[in-house]
Amino acid sequence: MRSVVKILKAAGVSFGVMAEERCHAEVGRRLGEEYLYQTVAKENVEAINQYRFTKVITHCPHCFNTIKNEFPQFGGTYEVLHHSVVIRELIAAGRITPTKRTEARVAFHDSCYLGRYNGIMEAPRAVARAVPGLTLVEPPRNRERGLCCGGGGGHMWMEVPAEKRVNIIRVEELLGVKPDVIGTACPFCLAMVDLGRKVKEAEATVQVKDVSELIAESLE
Repeated sequence: MRSVVKILKAAGVSFGVMAEERCHAEVGRRLGEEYLYQTVAKENVEAINQYRFTKVITHCPHCFNTIKNEFPQFGGTYEVLHHSVVIRELIAAGRITPTKRTEARVAFHDSCYLGRYNGIMEAPRAVARAVPGLTLVEPPRNRERGLCCGGGGGHMWMEVPAEKRVNIIRVEELLGVKPDVIGTACPFCLAMVDLGRKVKEAEATVQVKDVSELIAESLE
């Protein structure tokens, strides 16, 4: 989130952060706690509707999908943009220019709620490619066929009886393309991939970063 704030400030974007906003509770809905989800959603919509604004920018694809596609059920209809789309537009408009080189191979991992659910696959890649020196590489399963990290299915909070957790399977695929950095555009994915990286003892050789971090680090 700090990286997104740095980028918005550098581009001269007028923005605010809601102090009273709660988590959107999307995970509760996915895990069957519909009453909890609806209670929190209604509270969030009431809080958001107090303000005057033109767009909602989300850092998380789960927030993006919930606020864009589900909050209208509760009276909250907004223009919602994922941060990768906003950053791509700012770069294209010349409002920010990444200049610091980073010589690295970046394997990009598609978030389910950004890619398969909402069709946003090129924006985060375009953002990563805007950093001088970065080489973008693709794992075997990518874009529409990207493999879930497990976070969206509640695996961040659950013990799953399986021979191998899905985030480990995904990290093994990502490590297979020999990256220096695994790029994400989702905090759930970042956490799950980072955990998998530690399990595979790759902390010393591979970093995990959001694409906004790559841009923020490249701004002089």
